[in-house]
Amino acid sequence: MNYRSVIGIFALSMLAIAPVNVTLAAYEKLEAIVAVVDDDVVLVSELVDRLTAVRQSMTSNGVQLPPNDILVSQIMERLIIENIQKQEAERRGVTIDDETLTRAVSQFAQNNNMTLQEFQAQLAKDGTSFRQFREDIRAEMVISRLQRAMINRRISISDQDIQGLLNSPFYKQLFSDEYRVGHIMITLEDDASSDTVKQAVTSASAMVADLRGGEDFAQTAIARSSASTALEGGDLGWRKAGELPTLFTEAVLEMQLGDVSDPIVSGSTVHVIKLLEQRGAGTERSDQTKVRHILLRPSEIRTMQEAEAIARDVHSKLNNGGDFVALAKEYSEDPGSALNGGDLGWATPDQFVEIFAKTMDTTAIDEFSEPFESKFGWHILLVEGRREEDMSEDARRNMAVDLLHRRRFEEERQEWLKEIRDEAFVEMRL
Repeated sequence: MNYRSVIGIFALSMLAIAPVNVTLAAYEKLEAIVAVVDDDVVLVSELVDRLTAVRQSMTSNGVQLPPNDILVSQIMERLIIENIQKQEAERRGVTIDDETLTRAVSQFAQNNNMTLQEFQAQLAKDGTSFRQFREDIRAEMVISRLQRAMINRRISISDQDIQGLLNSPFYKQLFSDEYRVGHIMITLEDDASSDTVKQAVTSASAMVADLRGGEDFAQTAIARSSASTALEGGDLGWRKAGELPTLFTEAVLEMQLGDVSDPIVSGSTVHVIKLLEQRGAGTERSDQTKVRHILLRPSEIRTMQEAEAIARDVHSKLNNGGDFVALAKEYSEDPGSALNGGDLGWATPDQFVEIFAKTMDTTAIDEFSEPFESKFGWHILLVEGRREEDMSEDARRNMAVDLLHRRRFEEERQEWLKEIRDEAFVEMRL
């Protein structure tokens, strides 16, 4: 056993019996190896740092600490798995650039209701290095990006999978819209003759005609319904399709908002229903805009101010009668749309950054915008049309795909982690 390993064991044995608040300064000097993982190592300082962080987190959250040997074992395994993934990311060239990292850290600060400067000050107050914090976030993002790249290729979702999910009873209930239905029930004697039933249906048909003509449904229900909800105007409240009376479900699913059904006869009762409201994926509609844009980017040889100057020059050409499509082909530096005259097709606001979406929404049809700046550069937009698109079927399918993917991603992630752990060379030196 070499000298560094002996020191590492001594440090860990002391750590296992030390109180939570004991200083770890002495151990931080002992860069002993506690595990060899393929071409890399896990150092005792990494274990000490992680152990301290976990202890502090569990204590602050009121979670009872497990025995030290179990805690150390669990953390060691976590560090080994992270190390394997870090090496895999390096082999595959998975990186996070500084700009992306800065945005992520800024978002982290914003989520904690602090500016980046305030967040840095808080870290310093807590004795945490901002540089180390950034690198910890970078490591997490690298692993996340690696997992997406490696695991997504293992996931295959077919149309049959999606349809099977949508058709299964459990998920029909999960994906079901909610309906608010008005109900009027006319009750007959149990032994009512066929003529009596026909008369009741005729009377109900006349009532339906009046309701379709504008009669108030709630008042009619109060006056004529024998159902227990009569005094509530026949309102059954919000229910998913699976929670509606079976007798009504098919009719409700076929109805449009405000529709009143034909009389529904069941034994000795006659029912009339109205679809009062509907909410959920089936009612989702999307406001879409047909838009073109011209983008001028800053670069190593062009400042943002110079990009703005060119954008304003192009805008001046447009004001003087220049053709937007031709100018987009000549000037735009968006490789995805420039050759098509800046055409971005029909798009929704959530596809773009906030300033782009806001400008798109406030620009009139057949008009072009003033030049504006986003993180990508300077833009000019041309709005060519607007429409509201029914997204109900798309929404349902997207929900199904998303749910299937999330379920399978976690399943495949656990399997992938097990595979890379089994394939790795790991020598424990504890």
